[in-house]
Amino acid sequence: MNYSYLMKEMLDDELYRHCLYTAEAAVSLAENYGVDKEKAYLAGIVHDYGKKYTKHELLKKARAMGLSLDRITRRQEKLLHAPVGAALLEEELKIEDNEILKAVAYHTTGRKGMSLFEKVIYLADKIEKSREFEGIEEVRRIAGINLDKALLAVIDKAICSVLDRRLLLHPRSVTFRNSLLAEIEENDYN
Repeated sequence: MNYSYLMKEMLDDELYRHCLYTAEAAVSLAENYGVDKEKAYLAGIVHDYGKKYTKHELLKKARAMGLSLDRITRRQEKLLHAPVGAALLEEELKIEDNEILKAVAYHTTGRKGMSLFEKVIYLADKIEKSREFEGIEEVRRIAGINLDKALLAVIDKAICSVLDRRLLLHPRSVTFRNSLLAEIEENDYN
């Protein structure tokens, strides 16, 4: 199946470009960190599959599939599209690779214990070439040297943005951030 073509047909131009750029960034990071490039491209191109649905549609689909979603995820569309999108990739597109499904499911919040593959997809989504935020060029530079330090920089920015907008902060993001910080400090100490 041509997933790039499928995503181009179902998403608006801006969201499709974001998915394409995320796939490209994922391949670049995969090359740098020894992750399967083809799988990284696939995860990057489909990571926002759930965004084609409205919040109401996502909730309806989640109920129909029997997904167990926490209260914060159910309330925020920006979070909801990730775990429901991963389940829909499996159900609708028959993608069964667990690494891809987990990477898609956690690309908005992160989580403690993310695999190298999941980290690559998470970071690719945040630093793809159309993203703009203060300090992004420095984060992109760090991404080529130290994956966890680049991840820490983007999760810190994401948490600050959520707090500034007075939105609900998912505890998984805090746990992800703290686990990264502990890992970095441990590696720097050794």
